[in-house]
Amino acid sequence: QVQLVESGGGLVQAGGSLRLSCAASETIFRTNTMAWYRQAPGKQRELVADFTPFGNTNYADSVKGRFTISRDNAKNTVYLQMNSLKPEDTAVYYCNAGRGSGSSYRPYDYWGQGTQVTVSS
Repeated sequence: QVQLVESGGGLVQAGGSLRLSCAASETIFRTNTMAWYRQAPGKQRELVADFTPFGNTNYADSVKGRFTISRDNAKNTVYLQMNSLKPEDTAVYYCNAGRGSGSSYRPYDYWGQGTQVTVSS
């Protein structure tokens, strides 16, 4: 019933930038925390960034100062601007809806198909 569609991934050199997009349903977008996860081969899915319905944002230490999460309320779309990319950022990136934030964030079982980000050295 809930659809999340990620886009914007690609191949970029270290130090470059990408902007990811996630289109969500209006009700989910308006009432829940939205978040970005990523998963590299052989590793667990990792919370990258999130924002609450009140506009508060949180970031993983590994991306703080380089990534920015934002939203366009008119389009029901959440973005992840990724700057100063490193090879260790290589992963499939997923959009998610949930509650709480940071270490207290709890995802609902709503996942898109993901978008691949590959950073070369």
